[in-house]
Amino acid sequence: MGLSFWRRLSNTAQIRNDYSEKPAGLKWRSNTIFILVTVGVGLFTDLFLYGLIVPVLPFMLLDRVGLSESQIQSHTSGLLAAYAGASVFFSPIAGVLADKVSTRQAPFLLGLSALLGATVLLFVGKTVPVLVVARVLQGMSSGMVWTLGLTLCIETVGPENMGKTTGTLFSFISVGTLWAPTVGGLLYNKAGYVGVLGLSLAVLAVDFVMRVLMIEKKVASRYDAKDANSSNDAINGPTTDRDEEQNDEYSNAEQQPLLPRVEEDEEDFKLSKDQSSLAQAIPILPCLSNASLLTALWLALVQATLLGSCDATITTVSRELFGFDSLKAGLLFLPLGLLDLVVSPLAGWATDRYGTKPVAVISYVYLVPILVLLRLPQPGGLHQVLLYAGLLALLGIGISGTGAPSIVEAGAVVEKYHKNNKEFFGTNGPYAQLYGLNSMMFNAGLTLGPELAGELKEAIGYGNMNIVLAAISAVTAVLSFLYIGGRPKMLKGKV
Repeated sequence: MGLSFWRRLSNTAQIRNDYSEKPAGLKWRSNTIFILVTVGVGLFTDLFLYGLIVPVLPFMLLDRVGLSESQIQSHTSGLLAAYAGASVFFSPIAGVLADKVSTRQAPFLLGLSALLGATVLLFVGKTVPVLVVARVLQGMSSGMVWTLGLTLCIETVGPENMGKTTGTLFSFISVGTLWAPTVGGLLYNKAGYVGVLGLSLAVLAVDFVMRVLMIEKKVASRYDAKDANSSNDAINGPTTDRDEEQNDEYSNAEQQPLLPRVEEDEEDFKLSKDQSSLAQAIPILPCLSNASLLTALWLALVQATLLGSCDATITTVSRELFGFDSLKAGLLFLPLGLLDLVVSPLAGWATDRYGTKPVAVISYVYLVPILVLLRLPQPGGLHQVLLYAGLLALLGIGISGTGAPSIVEAGAVVEKYHKNNKEFFGTNGPYAQLYGLNSMMFNAGLTLGPELAGELKEAIGYGNMNIVLAAISAVTAVLSFLYIGGRPKMLKGKV
């Protein structure tokens, strides 16, 4: 029984072309919540293992590779850059490849395989080249997981529910970012490399099982369609095209948001018939002429840049101002991250309810004074520490509101292109390519943020560094007002 049960349970290796035999547990394995939880666990695993390794890397270079103390910082930065660079490079590639296959599960599992290989290499590697390969594999996995995860989300819940979906997912996976470095450091101190590797493999095992069990909605619908067609043929005759059109119209009416976006002229989303061979190979390219889509991608870049600047400066600033060690400095990340658990779902709900423009504009306008006020903390005692922690908490609120508008706006724009150019984009549309670009921009921001913040802090000081970031946020707020959610009514028809 065991062998036949698992053969039926797994639908990844071979799926019957006629969909005549349903796999075990089809209903719950294709349930919306289970799919979203699987995506959330995949994203959590990616960020958790990234954060788990970061505090251990210097010790690997010192103990295993045998580098001198003077070489540790440069090689640690290089390994972090290898990860980010690989993520930027592989994200759009993952999007293009994913749109060429019928289901997302196989490349989703491929990304996990790369992460497994990276984890093993990190803990057995004793030379810098091996560690570089491991970090490249980890970055490759990150690009694939984020691209495919967001694509699965929009295919599962639809564009109208992406705001609250991504908001909730981001608040969940932020736990991985928040606690992973602390857990990695503690495990290394108590159990060494074996302890960190053991936890990594355990998390990977859970992720693998969930990805294997998951069945995409469109795959499950093929089994349901087979049953429905059989019933219709036996009772009412075959389903007609008109029946399917009526069902689609009813479904679309049921899924309309309470406050729909003001529709722009559909002609704006019509593509010419004469597209280059490059555009036909990468269909997302013609969409990049849209200002709203470009602004949405800019929002992802700025959000990650702000996060990266926090990662690069909070530890050093707390050491300079308060004499904090690494443990106390790590605690300052708590107010920044904990509020994300509450604010991200609320921001996602607000994006779905009121639209992308108000949430994006309010979030970036709000960030401007908070960033300016970060120049206030001075060397001192508890009251100065509380002031800095409070400002970081307020900063976390603003950054939490910037994620959903970017993803939802990008999906809404591409959905319009897909709707008006079905013959060019095909059935599935270029959503995987879109989220590959989104992942590329986000990872580029995570690379740019620490470099920009570090250079500015050294050149003009921490307070002035935040003035520059405030100016970037102000410009982003203006761009959001002009282009996110379509042109404002007051500016319609104006250049």
